[in-house]
Amino acid sequence: MRLVRLVRFIPSAMLLGFFAEPTASAQASLLTQFSSLGWNWDPCILASLMLAVLGYLCGLSRLNRVLRARSFGWMRALAFGAGIAALFLVLLSPFDALDDQLFSAHMVQHLVLLMVAPPLLISGRPGLVTLWAFPLGWRRGISRIWRRTGLRRLAHWLMSPLFVWMLCSSILWFWHLPGPYGWALESEYVHALEHICFLLSSLMFWSVVLEPLGRRRLDYGSTLLFVATFGLQNGLLGALLTFSGRPLYAAYLPTTAAWGLTPLEDQQLAGLIMWIPASLIHLTILFVLFVAWMRTAERRAVLTAGQHRRTVFRAEST
Repeated sequence: MRLVRLVRFIPSAMLLGFFAEPTASAQASLLTQFSSLGWNWDPCILASLMLAVLGYLCGLSRLNRVLRARSFGWMRALAFGAGIAALFLVLLSPFDALDDQLFSAHMVQHLVLLMVAPPLLISGRPGLVTLWAFPLGWRRGISRIWRRTGLRRLAHWLMSPLFVWMLCSSILWFWHLPGPYGWALESEYVHALEHICFLLSSLMFWSVVLEPLGRRRLDYGSTLLFVATFGLQNGLLGALLTFSGRPLYAAYLPTTAAWGLTPLEDQQLAGLIMWIPASLIHLTILFVLFVAWMRTAERRAVLTAGQHRRTVFRAEST
């Protein structure tokens, strides 16, 4: 019954931290408690987000109007803005302070860093847009350095699908082991490193999946396997946390009672968040990729049929 109760309140837990029974008085008390948590105006995070936004806006303003309309429509700009907003909410709002008290809140933060913000940011094609923020002479210089210093070959190797898959899998499991997870809670620097690992590896992962520029590194069938196998690992991690018979993270033993949960219930809720919403995201991406695969196959079939008809017509004409 406890597990059923936790499933019922995943949406409220993810949004506002309503981790107890949803009575009016309990919700009001928890909302007040949540509101009392302070904002995290970390200058490094704030400066990074501001620079990303300014670079993107400057690049969009410099882009050729036709190119901007065809390749960087308002939907891509909106996706990039939504990705930045998601990072702002989980890294700077009071929700960031809540992750020190509830494991389930920390899992919401991880979910956003792994599966919400990165695909939104990648959909906005930030690399090329931000490059246009620089003057023409600078862009040419950056291009020469990119080609002549080996950075292009290094990036090609780092973005190989097998390396990206192994890197993301290793980071996912390593940072959710009780030991490394405890280190992140004890040290702000280690905590920042954890978040950087999640965000950068996920940007690499979703770049391979979405391929916003150039030719795809994987065909659609291989991309489906790429996403599905990583999604299975994420689901397995969520299941392990959900069905564990004891709390695995000692740091939350004295903090969850204030939010109406035992440490084990908090861990089960965290597991469900990593299991169910994350699985829905992966299934949605798999569906989109499958539809794109079928459409691409249909276009190729039409093109091949047209070429065949032209070949037959020429042969009959001669």
